Amino acid sequence: MTLDLRTRIGLWSAAFLTGLVGVVNLVSAVTSNLHERNHWLKQLLPFDIRASGHIFAALTGFVLLTLATNLLRRKRIAWLLTIGLLIISIFSHLIKGLDYEESLLSSVLLMQLLLMRHVFTAKSDRPSIAQGVRVLIAALLFTLAYGTIGFYLLDGKFSENFNWGEAIAQTFAMFFTEDNAGLQPKSRFGEFFADSIYIIAASTIAYALFMLLKPVFLRDPTTLKERQQARDIVEKYGCSSLAAFTLLSDKSYFFSPSSRSVIAYVPKGRGAIALGDPIGPIEDHQEVIVSFQQFCQRNDWYPAFYQTLPDNINLYKSLGFQVLKIGEEAIVDLNAFTLQGKAGKNLRTAVNRMTKLGYEVRFYQPPIADDLLHQMKSVSDEWLQLVEGSEKKFSLGWFDETYLRECEILTVQSSHGEVIAFTNIVSEYQLNEVTNDIMRHRKSIENGTMDFLFISMFQHYKEQGYDSFNIGLSALAGVGETQESRRLEKVLHYLYKHLERFYNFQGLYAYKDKFHPRWESRYLVFPSLTALPDVVVALIRADSGDRLLDYFKG
Repeated sequence: MTLDLRTRIGLWSAAFLTGLVGVVNLVSAVTSNLHERNHWLKQLLPFDIRASGHIFAALTGFVLLTLATNLLRRKRIAWLLTIGLLIISIFSHLIKGLDYEESLLSSVLLMQLLLMRHVFTAKSDRPSIAQGVRVLIAALLFTLAYGTIGFYLLDGKFSENFNWGEAIAQTFAMFFTEDNAGLQPKSRFGEFFADSIYIIAASTIAYALFMLLKPVFLRDPTTLKERQQARDIVEKYGCSSLAAFTLLSDKSYFFSPSSRSVIAYVPKGRGAIALGDPIGPIEDHQEVIVSFQQFCQRNDWYPAFYQTLPDNINLYKSLGFQVLKIGEEAIVDLNAFTLQGKAGKNLRTAVNRMTKLGYEVRFYQPPIADDLLHQMKSVSDEWLQLVEGSEKKFSLGWFDETYLRECEILTVQSSHGEVIAFTNIVSEYQLNEVTNDIMRHRKSIENGTMDFLFISMFQHYKEQGYDSFNIGLSALAGVGETQESRRLEKVLHYLYKHLERFYNFQGLYAYKDKFHPRWESRYLVFPSLTALPDVVVALIRADSGDRLLDYFKG
């Protein structure tokens, strides 16, 4: 849900003031106290306590700088830590030099955060919080043990030798006194050991903070009941080429409060990427999108929708989302499709040539036999080696025997019965349209083999009474080509024109275009430009199955 302007201003100002207090604390920790205040304070507090104020001011300054951006994420744990550090900061400034100006600044921020406490609702990952706390406690104990043993054993490396009690006291002094209790190393190794205590402590504290502020990780697998509920909704309301893929095993589900709609999504890092639009009755769309926004905010995720249709664009915009065109989907009108005339000449040639060579396209109904699946697996493995890539997921299926066994399968077979190419067909449920998913072939095939497969599919499903055949998304097609296009879309258009050497964007578009489809725009919907990098990384992770290096190969 989009925050109102007053709340957004409050968040930004709180984050700015937190960063400012952090900087002030760091500067104050390394500057001398005012003489007249320090003279009066000396009569009340011993040096060790006053010096510890400098140390705490420095530590709180460092951590507050880290927490500032996390307050913008509305992290509850960041709010709690900031409240605690501000209280420490207020007293640190007073005991180190009666610096009431810095204490007043911290007090103002403390009051603001307390008044805004209801805004900070984003959760952190519970196991990570527990791990962070364990690391923090372990860091303190380890550093204490490390320093104590080191000071006790390293005779001759410092200006004095330590017994056990003195070694413990010296380790504490490294944290709580400004001059390390007068410690003077007498060798380079002694200097290294003293510095190593700070390095170990700083590293472990930084790691503990990182763990404490992690977004929620979805660990609980989707239940069979949730999968069945999602299947019932998709079968009743599914109306896109992506509908069947929302039911694959990599998806998690968010149901609307009415339980009539579902969003299929994959959480990765800070992004929760939904596949397509919500599926359910149209009047339920706004409610489920808003609820999904709130759900993601509580888990510290950015909600995004990939390959959405044009139908809901205005709704997304009204709810505060940004919309980016990412390509066009090719849909062949089967009623108009023909091999006759001049337009179908090249297609007729491909069919006639393959037929004369003894090739044929065969259709297999589910359940698919093991023998055919084994032949398809051989073709699939050969194809993956050819493209030097790995299985993609999320918006596509992947070679999984359980999944493919329940699909209609089409194969191109040689005169000897060898399977040289195959594809599987998936349902679009409420549309009188059909689409294919996995499409693979052997390394060495006759020219025109894939044309032969496509044309055979079009003819067959036209005879079956289907209106159209969806042959999938052509990435970046039609992006940034108009005067009204956003600047980011024009950047993508530049990439479309200039990355042909690495990604065959234009070649794929040209191949699909020869079947004379109509082209429909598809979009990426995301919360803001600042969230876009996290959304893109999450999308790549979801698409590649977290095999990022393989993703860029094929």
